[in-house]
Amino acid sequence: MFFSFTSQELNAIFLSLKIASVAILLALPFAIAVAWLLARKNFWGKNLLNGIIHLPLVLPPVVIGYLLLVLMAKKGAIGQLLWQWFGFSFSFSWRGAVLASMVMAFPLMVRAIRLSFENIDPKLEQAARTLGASPLKVFFTLNLPLSFVGIVSGAVLGFARSLGEFGATITFVSNIPNETQTIPAALYTFIETPDGELAAARLCLVAIVISLIALFCSEWLAQKQQKYK
Repeated sequence: MFFSFTSQELNAIFLSLKIASVAILLALPFAIAVAWLLARKNFWGKNLLNGIIHLPLVLPPVVIGYLLLVLMAKKGAIGQLLWQWFGFSFSFSWRGAVLASMVMAFPLMVRAIRLSFENIDPKLEQAARTLGASPLKVFFTLNLPLSFVGIVSGAVLGFARSLGEFGATITFVSNIPNETQTIPAALYTFIETPDGELAAARLCLVAIVISLIALFCSEWLAQKQQKYK
């Protein structure tokens, strides 16, 4: 039967959802902070920071995966220190897949959230400060609520990108069943396996359905937000 999923397929689906969800939850606070910084502040090196953040959009994913391998593997520049000090490693584990997904999704999240911050009238912030609100209070009571739609859009874009991440992940943490084999990696495996077309088709359909649900939820939240404005 077409909808008779194997344990390998189910593990790939659940692992993809887990990795994408954790990646977005961890990356979102940093994406909001960086987006606000780029939207509201002028400082030396701003263009350089902006360029570095958006590198994953223009570099081949395999290059990103290789850089992560060089930096974060057990013998990498940073990964070696993490292993020596904390006994923690990203190599060949789902945690490494989360890191790869975060890096690849981060620029999309920052772009969407930055545009939302830039659409907020600076005069509103000035008025709030004139009334005695601190910069931190302005950020949490004005900037965040008004940029809610952009934050949700950024999170959904990041989730979809994480769900479809393949190149950086397979380069950095390989394709290990039950550990790093996400939907794209499992798809690749089934395509290369004789008589694996049906399993590949099932996973393809699941990926489409999950992405559509995420986009539907994003649109629904955006519409609800508009009603309360």
